[in-house]
Amino acid sequence: MSQNLLLYGKKICFIGAHPDDIEIGCGALISNIRDKADVLCVTLSDNQKNPKLTKLVKEHQNSMAKLGVKPENDILHIFETRRFPDARQEILEVLLDIRKNFQPELVFVHTTNDLHQDHVTVTQEALRAYRGITVLGYDVLRSSYGFFPHFLFEVTEQDVNNKLAAMAEYKTYQQHYYFDPEITRATMIRHGALSERQYAEGFDIIRVVAQFATEAIA
Repeated sequence: MSQNLLLYGKKICFIGAHPDDIEIGCGALISNIRDKADVLCVTLSDNQKNPKLTKLVKEHQNSMAKLGVKPENDILHIFETRRFPDARQEILEVLLDIRKNFQPELVFVHTTNDLHQDHVTVTQEALRAYRGITVLGYDVLRSSYGFFPHFLFEVTEQDVNNKLAAMAEYKTYQQHYYFDPEITRATMIRHGALSERQYAEGFDIIRVVAQFATEAIA
C-alpha cells in the first residue's frame, strides 16, 4: 500500500454552523484523531428558535460523546439559524476568540461549494480569522454542490461505525435521506476508493500552509 502523508498537530478545531454539521462532515476523522490530538468542536447555532427542534441540543451532545469529544470541548453558541449573514461581525469575533485562546494548528469548516447562507458565512469568516493557518472544507450532503474531495484522510472501519453511531443519536433527523447510514457508509467507501484505501473521509483544500521536513518535528 502507498505511504500516507503524515500530518502533525496538537490542536485541531472543527467549526460548524448547526448541530449535526460537524458529525456529518468530519465524524470519522474526529473518531480517528481523538486520542492523538486536542480536538475542539464549535457549533454556532443551537437551532432552539425552532419549536420542532427542542431535543436537538441533547442529541448533539450525545452525538459528540459517541465520537469521544470531551463535553468541555463541545462548544455550542446561539446564533440564529438562517440569519448568519446579519451576524457576520459577531461570528468573526467568536472565531478570533478561538484563535486567541485555543490556538488551532488546523481548522475544518464548511466546503466553499456549500450554498447554505449560514455555512457560507462561517467559511468566509474563518478565512478572515485564521489567516496563516491551514483550513480544510468538509461536505454536508444536503447543501453542497460540486464538492469533490482533494484531501483524503484514511479512517478505519471502527471510525466509520463510530460516525454512524454518532449520527444515529439525532432522532429528530432520522427521516432525512442524508442520515441514511447506507449513504454515509457508501460515501466513505467512495472516498476510500479514490485514495485506494478501504475507507476515507474527504475534504477540499481551502488553504494549506506547510513546510517540508525529512522527519517528524518533535
